[in-house]
Amino acid sequence: MSDEQVVLLDPDGSSVGTAAKSTVHHGDTPLHLGFSCYLFDSSGRVLLTRRALGKKTWPGVWTNSFCGHPAPGEDVTDAVHRRAGRELGAALADVVCVLPDFRYWARAADGTVENEICPVFCALIDGTVSPAPDEVMDLEWVEWSDLRSAAALRWAISPWAQSQVPLLEAAGLPGWARVAV
Repeated sequence: MSDEQVVLLDPDGSSVGTAAKSTVHHGDTPLHLGFSCYLFDSSGRVLLTRRALGKKTWPGVWTNSFCGHPAPGEDVTDAVHRRAGRELGAALADVVCVLPDFRYWARAADGTVENEICPVFCALIDGTVSPAPDEVMDLEWVEWSDLRSAAALRWAISPWAQSQVPLLEAAGLPGWARVAV
């Protein structure tokens, strides 16, 4: 299996090349392109996932529904659909980019750094979820208010989700999310 490639970025967000995903995340991770997605069901609940213990970054941590990296030349929305299928075995009925310019830097306890320009999407599930065990070790459909509470605790979920949740509320979630804020 070939190694997934990620898009490296300059500080202005312009592509400056690619690198193998397996070599990018370390103590001095270069700025690169990623994305985050919050998946909602028809009842307006959002899916939280717990990252598999074999993940290189933030293993075992609860976070948003799924994340990923667009391949070189791949449209970010297409990458969201691809990762939904790969990570969660899920199809998406609607995908909306709510935070196109989100950017974050975070260091894990083991010293691994995340350094991404990371557009944040909300999507509506079309069907069921069947997570890949190498990606997701647990999942839970929760009310947005429960996610908001977890983000406020700051230790309960990933650092990117901690930052994204209040920004998503401020930006306004899609109507089908049915979120009481």
